Amino acid sequence: MKRWQYWWLVICPLALLMACQPRTEETKAKQPLVVFLVRHAEKVDASRDPDLSAAGKARAEELASGLRDAKIEHVHSSDYIRTRDTAAPIAARLKLTVELYDPKDLSVLVKKLREAGGRHLVVGHSTSTPVAVKLLGGEPGPPIVESAEFDRLYIVTIDTKGEASTVLVRYGKPFKKVDIE
Repeated sequence: MKRWQYWWLVICPLALLMACQPRTEETKAKQPLVVFLVRHAEKVDASRDPDLSAAGKARAEELASGLRDAKIEHVHSSDYIRTRDTAAPIAARLKLTVELYDPKDLSVLVKKLREAGGRHLVVGHSTSTPVAVKLLGGEPGPPIVESAEFDRLYIVTIDTKGEASTVLVRYGKPFKKVDIE
C-alpha cells in the first residue's frame, strides 16, 4: 500500500468521526432559550423572610405538577425561604439543585441564562420577576398586585435569532382582584 493511501484510510475515518461528534456549545447557541418565571407562592406573613403558608405550599406543588413535562434543566431562586420553598418541589421532582441568584443584580442572572441556553425556571419576587422578564426582552404586563397576586407564570422564549416572545399564563388557585371603593 502506498503511503498516501494509508493516510487516506486513517485521516478520512477520523475526520468523519470528528464531524459526527456533538457540538455542545454550538448546539446550545442554536437552541431557543426558554425561561419560566414566577413570583414566590403565598407567604405566612409580611416579615422579612417568611415561610410559605399552606396555600403557598399547595401552589408550589401545583407549579411542580404543571411544569413536570416542561423539560426544565435549571432551577433558580433568590436566597429567601419563600422563593427556595417555591422552587423546591420541582427541583426535587427533576433531581436538580436550586441555583441561587441575587435579585438585586438581575443582569448577572440574565447573562447566565443567555450564556447557558436551555430551559430554566426562575423563582423571584413581585418586584424582581417583571424586571427579569423585561431584561430578557419580554413583556411583563401590568404590575403584580403585591398583596394577593401569586399565580402569574411568564414564559419567555428567545429564538435562535435573539428575538423574545412572552406568554403569560396563570396557575393554581386563581387571583381575584378586589376593587376598593
